[in-house]
Amino acid sequence: MDTTKTAAPTAPEADTAEPQAPEATEATADLKDAPAAESTEAADAPEADLADEDLEDELHDELEETEQRSEGVGAAASAVVAAGLGLVALSGSWVSRVIAERQTLVGQIESVNAATTEAKIEALYGDAWHMTALVNGVLSTLALLLAVFVLARPAFGAPGRTLPTWVRAVSWAAVALGALGVLLFGLMYFDILAPLPKAAA
Repeated sequence: MDTTKTAAPTAPEADTAEPQAPEATEATADLKDAPAAESTEAADAPEADLADEDLEDELHDELEETEQRSEGVGAAASAVVAAGLGLVALSGSWVSRVIAERQTLVGQIESVNAATTEAKIEALYGDAWHMTALVNGVLSTLALLLAVFVLARPAFGAPGRTLPTWVRAVSWAAVALGALGVLLFGLMYFDILAPLPKAAA
């Protein structure tokens, strides 16, 4: 009887390739996904820049529109005020009437000591007429200067900006009224137009 024992079969060799741990698998997946994420971010960056530029352009356009509207409102208001001043000056303002009445009262007081008839006429009427012409002439000058400023303002602003047609029309009307008032009241103040009457000798 063979007493030799058959050698026990060797244990199955362990697999040389050990299964990958879950952490290693996740790290590998992250490395694989990283380039894709970076490429997505790189693709989104130009779009974000374009969106910011569009937003800045819109804000800039809105600011320009707001400035144009404010300038247009100011020019329109100035043109209307200039035309109103010119019209009031030609028709006679309340201020000029009050000053003329005050000057008439002063002339009545001074006429008591007037030696000649011409001096009395000058004190009673001439000074009051001159003050009326002076005040209305000042109003006409203001209307003329304001209207000229409105018409000349676009030349000193941004190129290409023009006033609305009705604003220019009102401004030119104010220029005409103001120039007429300056001429008329200047002639009246210096006794060239409607001089004082002379007393009979």
